[in-house]
Amino acid sequence: MVMERGRGDVILCRDCAEWTDQTSRCARCGGAQLIAHAELAALTIAHIDCDAFYASIEKRDDPALAARPVIVGGGTRGVVSTACYVARAYGVKSAMASFKAKQLCPSAVFVKPNMAKYAEEGRIVRAMMQELTPLVEPVSIDEAFLDLSGTEALHAAAPAQSLAKLQARIARERGLTVSVGLSFNKFLAKTASDLDKPRGFSVIGRAEALNFLAPRPVASLPGVGPAGAAALEKRGWRTIGDLRAAGEHELMRALGDWGRRLYRLSIAEDGRRVDPGGERKSISAETTFFTDIAALGELEDALWPLCDKVAGRARAAELAGRTLTLKLRDARFRTITRRQQFTEPTLLAQRIFEAARALLAAEVRPGLAFRLIGVGLADFTPAADADKGDLLDSRTPKIAAAERAVAKARGRFGRSALVSARTLKPRRDD
Repeated sequence: MVMERGRGDVILCRDCAEWTDQTSRCARCGGAQLIAHAELAALTIAHIDCDAFYASIEKRDDPALAARPVIVGGGTRGVVSTACYVARAYGVKSAMASFKAKQLCPSAVFVKPNMAKYAEEGRIVRAMMQELTPLVEPVSIDEAFLDLSGTEALHAAAPAQSLAKLQARIARERGLTVSVGLSFNKFLAKTASDLDKPRGFSVIGRAEALNFLAPRPVASLPGVGPAGAAALEKRGWRTIGDLRAAGEHELMRALGDWGRRLYRLSIAEDGRRVDPGGERKSISAETTFFTDIAALGELEDALWPLCDKVAGRARAAELAGRTLTLKLRDARFRTITRRQQFTEPTLLAQRIFEAARALLAAEVRPGLAFRLIGVGLADFTPAADADKGDLLDSRTPKIAAAERAVAKARGRFGRSALVSARTLKPRRDD
């Protein structure tokens, strides 16, 4: 039974996932993790985000790291993939240059990413989410939206109770923490999940949504990056409340369809549904060089391990891509992207490399040096549909068989157990 306070709040104990009428400790289990909100029993759209996912897995698997500041990623000119909350207290952030992270946190332990391990953990956590509802929309390896509408009868619990149980289960069974945002649409659920990390459980209801959003900066809106925020601020629109006050007509006059979208968000409207088919848009890997590189051969040497890594991640996710993207950044920090469509979807490192190498060769010319190279796959289909070849293509099935064997050996003995000759010294004659 839902028990309410005089002011209309419904109170949930996160420790036992039961309703209570107490404000300090749960009357049933004595737990102190209480969450109160008038709409708590009615909201159904959630966003779940694993806390410092990669770093948390590394700490879980190596108890010696438990109290240490851990940074996943690195290399002299690499970037931070994930920093644990200890490292974040020093100012370390994702996508920060590794040398800067080292300056901010000299005692940090840098760990090389293990994407296969992270992908497997992500699948396990996602399967737990799917036990609550089939409407799970993955956003990335460690976060997803859930629509729990109509699940009350199935679980004999309100969505908030089911989410509290899931949060506790992930901590108990996987040794990881997640933060939960609960609201009435995806935009606000995602916003809520960021409010109280780690292991937060935050709620934004209809009654307070407009007042909550009004003072927040425009940069907190989805799709508004630094350049977009600067453009909006230049027009005098610094907060979400400023956008709302400007009105839909004025925003559309100045910004077109983007203005319409911003206005809708400013009034807490988001018509996007939770789409189970809306999984990851791309799989990519990149590296930043210690010194800028101009020679094609050296760039190819750096390109192959990235293609191998992307293929491994695609295999772990059981996905194959139809579109290849090559990313380059030159010494003047200009970014170049080139794309190519495959005739059939692929997850083979060799095919990815051959296509990317051709795109790369077209960009290399005298006097031009690069500081970064990256490669990615997109437009996914199930892996089972990939790399079939045809009667005239006997090479692709042979490559596929060889790479499956390599992946199997690596899965059993570790990634370093089997290294291709190209990794040691790439061939450039095939």
